Amino acid sequence: MTSNTKKKMTLKERAIYEAKEWSKAFIVAFVAAIIIRLFVFETMMVPTGSMIPTIIPGDRLFIEKITYTVREPKIGEIVVFWTPFVDRQALGMLGWFDKFMDLFSPRKFKGHVKYVKRLVGKEGDVLELVKVPGKGYQLYVNGKIPESLKDRYYDREGVFSDPDFYTKVAFPERTVGNARYFFTQLHQALSYSEYYQKYLKNLDLKKYIWKDPATGRVKVKIPEGFCFMMGDNSKDSLDSRFFGFVPMENVIGEPMLRIWPLNRFGPVRGK
Repeated sequence: MTSNTKKKMTLKERAIYEAKEWSKAFIVAFVAAIIIRLFVFETMMVPTGSMIPTIIPGDRLFIEKITYTVREPKIGEIVVFWTPFVDRQALGMLGWFDKFMDLFSPRKFKGHVKYVKRLVGKEGDVLELVKVPGKGYQLYVNGKIPESLKDRYYDREGVFSDPDFYTKVAFPERTVGNARYFFTQLHQALSYSEYYQKYLKNLDLKKYIWKDPATGRVKVKIPEGFCFMMGDNSKDSLDSRFFGFVPMENVIGEPMLRIWPLNRFGPVRGK
């Protein structure tokens, strides 16, 4: 529109014209933002301390999604993934921004939340925890410690202390005493029945989780199509030791940038 034409417009006409132009710009920007959200970036707020000191509660992260469309994540990389179950407690911790952004997530993950952990095992890998006096346990993958995990120490909890751990979470009524209360709480918090029926029921878990008679240590083999995630802050991490294998299709991407709080703004370290 030329300047002469604008001069001939009434105040009302000009207001309508400006409103239309701003509406067009907003629609274009909104569509572009949705496309970027769907295919390039994801956001998440970290509610727990499972990755301390690398990532702390309250951190808000930008997740880059493109890399894992051209290659699989590597052992030792920090990975963001959709939980293969509904975590009711984590859902209650989401703010309005997180809930709005998750409206654009794939339908099959509706009601699920994002976890951020370190990938420690992929399909076919055999994992075991070996005690290091005074430090905890180190993770051996296929008989050796991966270079990317040499400075990581873990607690021997969950499936590494009990080969039947996942089954007990799925069927807490089969346990007794204080153990029943613990497994019941975990079962309910994670809507574990749906997860077990969908992913673990058809696996012969004894083929994938067993106690080595020679060492007494539990070994875990990762089934095809799955991976195993563990948090750096092992004492405060709800991870694959407790809930089981994560389908590779649930992997979203890797955390690229911490955008909040501002005093910690910058790339996510510790990869």
